[in-house]
Amino acid sequence: MKIKQKEKEALLARLGARVRALRLEADLTVSAFAECASLSPRFINQLEAGTGNISVARLAQVAAALGRALPELLPPPETDHGLRAEVWRSLTGCDDGDLHELRQWLAERNGRPALPRYIALIGILNAGKSTIGPLLARQLKTDFVELDHEIEEAAGMPLADLFATHGEGYYRTLEHEALARLFTTSRGGVLAPGGSVVTDPESWNLVKQRCFTIWLHATPDELMKRTKRKGNPRLLSRPSVMTDLKSLLARREPLYAESQLTIKTTGKTPAKIAQEILNAIHSRQREPGTAKWRSPCS
Repeated sequence: MKIKQKEKEALLARLGARVRALRLEADLTVSAFAECASLSPRFINQLEAGTGNISVARLAQVAAALGRALPELLPPPETDHGLRAEVWRSLTGCDDGDLHELRQWLAERNGRPALPRYIALIGILNAGKSTIGPLLARQLKTDFVELDHEIEEAAGMPLADLFATHGEGYYRTLEHEALARLFTTSRGGVLAPGGSVVTDPESWNLVKQRCFTIWLHATPDELMKRTKRKGNPRLLSRPSVMTDLKSLLARREPLYAESQLTIKTTGKTPAKIAQEILNAIHSRQREPGTAKWRSPCS
């Protein structure tokens, strides 16, 4: 059946209004949004006005630029009061925590394990996230994502330059955007956020909602040994480096302890630590009624 002209115009108007609302929610100007979506500002203006008849491929670019799934951009008509239309409207008002709980409930109701798609390795600098993460990802046949690399790509500069030029606030914004983008577009994997992610409540809550969190615990002496092995002259030249490290750990350890699993890493090889994590995951999978983690490739 051929779509009527009025129905087509109404569809484009709904799509345009939805895209504009999501763009404003993301605090993006038309120019910045157009650049992210690889489209022209003129076309974005037409789209939001309801006059741009966009292709599915371009609409996918728009969704990716907004960090949204494609179906989120197509609201049902206001005259549609069917069950699926009403559910769509309910879902648009949900935050990530609500959606996570709903996904868990649906999975359990349908007899499938309600699994976080991600394992997040949590810990301070030199806790071993960048070393153990790739080992674990290879064993699970999934991807390893180092969040700071994603932030550097988004900023177009190294972290040191980012902090020097824009400050911590800008880093926090990019950190949260990178997490939201990852959880929307990626199939899952092993994630290594920065050691300070726990100090930002918004990002830390998002990680806890979407990931199976593992704290890589190490003593201050062990962390200092690793720092010396890696040879960080700027850090090691500070006379108060050990005092500063202990103070930082004292502030962060209660937050790190909110992780679902703690693995003590002092005196252990990366291979042994990775194996302990795998054993813990497999043990949880055998526990009845426990939410389990499953590799997206399994």
